[in-house]
Amino acid sequence: MTTIRRTTGVAGPRRIGAAFWAGSVGVALVALAAWTFVRLTQSARPWDGDYADPGRLLSWLVGSISEPQFYAVAPAGALLLVGGLVGHVANRRSWRWQGFIQACGSGLWPWAAGSALVSLVLGNIAWGWTLTPGGWQPLFVPLVSVAPAIVVLYGPGWRVGLTAAALGAVLTPPVSILAVHFICAPLDLPPVVGATTGMWAGAIVAFLLCKRLRWMPVASAWRGPREEPSDRGQSLLWVPRRALADFSEAQFFGNEWASAALILGAVVAHVVSPSSTSYGSGLFTAVLASQVLSAFAGVIIWRKRWQSDGFYPTFVPVVSVAPATVLAFGGTLQSIVVGALAGALIAPPLAAALSARLPKTFHPFIGNVASMSICTALIVPPLRLLPGFAS
Repeated sequence: MTTIRRTTGVAGPRRIGAAFWAGSVGVALVALAAWTFVRLTQSARPWDGDYADPGRLLSWLVGSISEPQFYAVAPAGALLLVGGLVGHVANRRSWRWQGFIQACGSGLWPWAAGSALVSLVLGNIAWGWTLTPGGWQPLFVPLVSVAPAIVVLYGPGWRVGLTAAALGAVLTPPVSILAVHFICAPLDLPPVVGATTGMWAGAIVAFLLCKRLRWMPVASAWRGPREEPSDRGQSLLWVPRRALADFSEAQFFGNEWASAALILGAVVAHVVSPSSTSYGSGLFTAVLASQVLSAFAGVIIWRKRWQSDGFYPTFVPVVSVAPATVLAFGGTLQSIVVGALAGALIAPPLAAALSARLPKTFHPFIGNVASMSICTALIVPPLRLLPGFAS
């Protein structure tokens, strides 16, 4: 009886403390989301590298959180974080509708997301000077590459999280910037090819360095997200759930709550200010349509691989080939359909094949982003030769 009382006495304050911090973070994120919507109505100019303008810098940073989906709008980024927090709390409390476990099935969402956000801030501080008024640079890349991948592979902890953030900020942006300007521009390739090139190239260097850093623990033998055997594509709702979760997989969330909040933020932002989404192209609805089609097609086509492997990178075309094709060809019906289906057919198996051949000390996301680079470069340019496609 004494032992039970002691255990309860310790667990109680811990639960209260965890609830307090989760509630505090939740309130802060909701306030951040509200602030981004206010900024949107004011039609504030995007940040142009001026470090003396913290308001525009913060809005740029929050917008960068949704840039992997080609939305690049602050309300979507803020609500993604809100949805991610809901998904994490739901998992910790074992809610029935918790959705897929975040951070590649590890449950390390606070550490992965926290390290990624710190890396994003550091990367923009370090490389924001490359921006020019009205210009663009792929400064979002640390958020979805090195930092969260290192955390998932090496585990939680301040040493791991801060090391991951620093490596991501230092290594990925310069390679992406150079690739966009000196490879994509001359060859007329979609910028996502250069951005993702920086991700996998920087990650290779980062993981090689991690093996030599004495304060880093031993990397785990993690090879992919793990689901419960009972949740591998058997239920009727699994396909729409998985397709929805794929929308936030690039940020290492991969959860229905997070994805739904992300899309909601983007849709509301587009209604409020159509010129704010998808880099002011006016093609947000076409981009979203191509992503929905690609997500559902990929999950349906590769459902058996999900069932057998526990994970399959069907999210890859959702954040690369499909939206890139739409932007390249003006959002025509054929660009929506062909980009979505071609990406769903080709990109996931290539990503899986590349990831399977990586050393165990490399996170498999390297194969995923390499597939984004290769497939986008191979699919989009040849479409210009087909009738009905025009850039």
